[in-house]
Amino acid sequence: MKVFLLNIAVALLVISCKTQDKRITEINSPNEKVTVNFNVNSEGRPFYMVQFNNKTVVDTSYLGFEFKDAPSFHKNFIIKNTSTSTYNETWQMPWGEQLDVVNNYNGLTVKLQEKTSPERFLNIVFKVYDDGIGFRYEFPEQARLKGDVFITEENTEFNLTEDYKTFWIPGDWDIYEHLYNTTNLSEIDALQFANHKNLAQTYIPENAVNTPVTMVGEDGTHLSFHEAALVDYSGMTLKVDTENLDLKSNLVGSENRDYKVKKTMPFNTPWRTIQISDNAPDLIESKLIVNLNEPNKIGDVSWFKPMKYTGVWWEMHLGKSSWDYGMTQDMSTWTDGGKSHGHHGATTENVKNFIDFSAKNNIGGVLVEGWNTGWEHWIGFEDREGVFDFVTPYPDYDIDEVVRYGKEKGVSIIMHHETSAATETYDKQQDTAYALMQKYGMHAVKSGYVGKILPKGEYHHGQYMVNHYNNAAIKAAKYEVAVNAHEPIKATGLRRTYPNIISREGLRGQEFNAWASDGGNPPEHLSIVAFTRMLSGPIDFTPGIFNIKFDEYKKDNQVNTTIAQQLALYVVIYSPVQMAADLVEHYEANPKPLQFIKDVGVDWEKSVVLNGEVGDYVTIARKERETANWFVGGITDENARSLELDFSFLDANETYEAIIYKDGENAHWDDNPLDLTIERTELNKNSQLTLKLAQGGGFAISLKKK
Repeated sequence: MKVFLLNIAVALLVISCKTQDKRITEINSPNEKVTVNFNVNSEGRPFYMVQFNNKTVVDTSYLGFEFKDAPSFHKNFIIKNTSTSTYNETWQMPWGEQLDVVNNYNGLTVKLQEKTSPERFLNIVFKVYDDGIGFRYEFPEQARLKGDVFITEENTEFNLTEDYKTFWIPGDWDIYEHLYNTTNLSEIDALQFANHKNLAQTYIPENAVNTPVTMVGEDGTHLSFHEAALVDYSGMTLKVDTENLDLKSNLVGSENRDYKVKKTMPFNTPWRTIQISDNAPDLIESKLIVNLNEPNKIGDVSWFKPMKYTGVWWEMHLGKSSWDYGMTQDMSTWTDGGKSHGHHGATTENVKNFIDFSAKNNIGGVLVEGWNTGWEHWIGFEDREGVFDFVTPYPDYDIDEVVRYGKEKGVSIIMHHETSAATETYDKQQDTAYALMQKYGMHAVKSGYVGKILPKGEYHHGQYMVNHYNNAAIKAAKYEVAVNAHEPIKATGLRRTYPNIISREGLRGQEFNAWASDGGNPPEHLSIVAFTRMLSGPIDFTPGIFNIKFDEYKKDNQVNTTIAQQLALYVVIYSPVQMAADLVEHYEANPKPLQFIKDVGVDWEKSVVLNGEVGDYVTIARKERETANWFVGGITDENARSLELDFSFLDANETYEAIIYKDGENAHWDDNPLDLTIERTELNKNSQLTLKLAQGGGFAISLKKK
């Protein structure tokens, strides 16, 4: 009934007015702080400009396309017509950082026509929000351009007016797992500064950056460039002209084709997005990316429950156990009654241990990697087609018993599908693999795409793979399966349209701390990620490492944060699936900090960013949907700092029992990462606290109503 009434309200709030007598080429955001101007120059070249707080932040920026077998959309356009609209709705996330999302914008549609032969049509649609803009190209049905269209490049410009401080990773066509660089825009050199260490496959063809790329101006203006609703199109990198401070779209291509995108008329492109604010916290609170996506297309997804999970994962990165079953590659020799060979991690006994621990500690799921046949062949081979079988377990993993035991304990099993980037093998087995999950009542899968894409010549971020990732998730929904993709295409807000797309990797994750030769992720890493990668959507970062140094496994590696920051990440880095990633024995040896992981929520009614600066620090408070408990997390970079917290976000006339997990007096991410102080107190809406964060440190607070 609530949703029905909400839809009526939405319909009443939508107003559209077409302007035929007067061509409107300027549109403001609802609060009038953001302005977009559109026009064509004397050559008929379409361009736009963006102002924020009466300051030009994007100057004259041209738009256009190049085609394989047709003249370019470049110039000779006239404006045939314009129309404007106003839209205001409130929709609800089935799961997410908040329950209610306001979608309020003013729209401008510009209809263009070439004034010379072949006189084709092109529409450009702008949606202007208080927190930024989105625009896309619409190719309407027309006699002069029909059938298949082969795009060799999209020439969308973002002509900047300042040498912004920029937080960026290289425009790699295969992976996003680079450390972020912090330079002026004029100093970006993607080919020189790319962090190639520990990256098996990378391809960076231009001085380009991947998105989201975030910038901070001298007057505090914050910009972040990305895209929304990436469907049946290539991912967009941004080529950087360091001399003219200009960004231009550079679509990901393929070695197999002489074009980058194939579309059938009529069609729309993804939205090109600019999030705009005068402070860093508002970037995180922005919902521009999801708002530019279409509403839910798959219906009820109540079968997916946001959850914390443990699993057979970190131990393999430490070298305690292995993904593969044993020493032999010949299944006919497995005549030992299912006993484990070597140090195989995914055994029935080991998984039951994780189930027992999870059941005791309010953790809803267990991920099992290395359960299925094929791991002894999977990487390093030229031909990986047909390696993995997504339904056949190794002899020492009794899937029937594991699922039965999990149900008895109230713990779900999370499936794992490592495709080794052999997409055709996975396509052929998807229905069978999802059907197996449906049989066992498994509702979540972590998929992986490590390695160079097969078929050869394709890249992780090209149109071929965009379609593969999206189609895999759409098919999964038919089997009531939610997808958490690793080595993925970037998040672009499709979780609104297909809410079974729950999370993804797409960044330099926790595992780099276990084996990277460069020492792992530096302390500043996640204080940048929160304002860059996280703007695009949920992150499966796998926090919660308590054994920071793990010298018994690897003396040259460690996690480069304090244990307090590992707790804070459950609040700061958003995902509806959050892993307690460490080994069971390390949690059992530290029951006091484990209490925060037991208590912390994963599904939120409301989120508030209390403070933050890009690359330095951030504090976020989130209110759990089911319990109305609040949780707060704060992290800092390599610099120690004190942060003042205002608790005015708490419910009025309520007193909360607060447990504060903070860095100890001598805490330091390297010298003393386990120094943790735990305090209990009472807080209310009028309370204030000053908390000291150590170098590479943080804090976490749980707040429960008394």
